[in-house]
Amino acid sequence: MWKIVVGFIVFAGLAIYLLNKGGDIDISGEKHGLTASQARASA
Repeated sequence: MWKIVVGFIVFAGLAIYLLNKGGDIDISGEKHGLTASQARASA
């Protein structure tokens, strides 16, 4: 059982590291309103 917990912690740490290393990644969900239209216009 403890191996599963350690494996999950290692996997989660690796995932967070890779997401942070990747740069500008937005995981905040759907965007609505003025900021959403501005984000699409700049892209």
